[in-house]
Amino acid sequence: MSSPKRKSQTSSENGDEVAKKPRIAKDDSADELAVEIPITASNGAPDSHINAQAAIAYWSSTEATVSGVLGGFPQVSRIDLQGSSNFLAKLRRQSKHFPASKKLRRAVDGGAGIGRITAGFLSKVAETVDIVEPVKSFTDQIKGKENVGEVYNVGLEAWHPEKDGLGPYDLIWNQWCLGQLTDAHLVEYLKRLPPVLSEGGWIVVKENLSNHHLDQDVYDETDSSVTRTDGKFRKLFEEADLKLVSTELQKGFPKGLYPVRAYALQPR
Repeated sequence: MSSPKRKSQTSSENGDEVAKKPRIAKDDSADELAVEIPITASNGAPDSHINAQAAIAYWSSTEATVSGVLGGFPQVSRIDLQGSSNFLAKLRRQSKHFPASKKLRRAVDGGAGIGRITAGFLSKVAETVDIVEPVKSFTDQIKGKENVGEVYNVGLEAWHPEKDGLGPYDLIWNQWCLGQLTDAHLVEYLKRLPPVLSEGGWIVVKENLSNHHLDQDVYDETDSSVTRTDGKFRKLFEEADLKLVSTELQKGFPKGLYPVRAYALQPR
């Protein structure tokens, strides 16, 4: 679970840029800022600081509302859902397996949070949507809703659908959640997905992109997550032996936020 974030916009005392984001606060304030850890040789790679337990503790203390899970930016939800719907529609127009006239059979919402994407998008395009989300207070908002299938209260790094005989999934959607995984865990996770993906199906990644002035990933200590560069994502996709079939930037978000890009992937 992660959220939209404010992009780098300030300078440190020595003139270097320091990436900052608004803390996700229950009062919806975007004035209080949390400094993200600068990248140096001494403190290691940004993803080496990720702590899954700290991340779950943080999100468990977050309000189970759209404003809460979107970091105080609830206004982006409608734009985001429409952008995702348009992206999938373009994929389906080019698909030989999934014509737009029929619903997908089964999808999964990875890092689903309170089910914002499931309710506002996936349940409208798929007959059944499974949920993967470690925070129980979030999944309590989802269970029993229309078209919701199985609910797995685990993090993506601990979800092993290929071992449990799950799927097949026509669509595996991952949004604002992969920043909680280290690079190694992300590659391992992506490698587990092709065996449970339908022929012609898609793995979609939709995430914030770092705009660090040195084109590097940035660690955020507030929710123990990493914002990766476009280049890093493409490198990790290659390591997972996935091919990129389509990608586009989300349009219409406030200018102060990190850019968000969607990637559609399939096995090589």
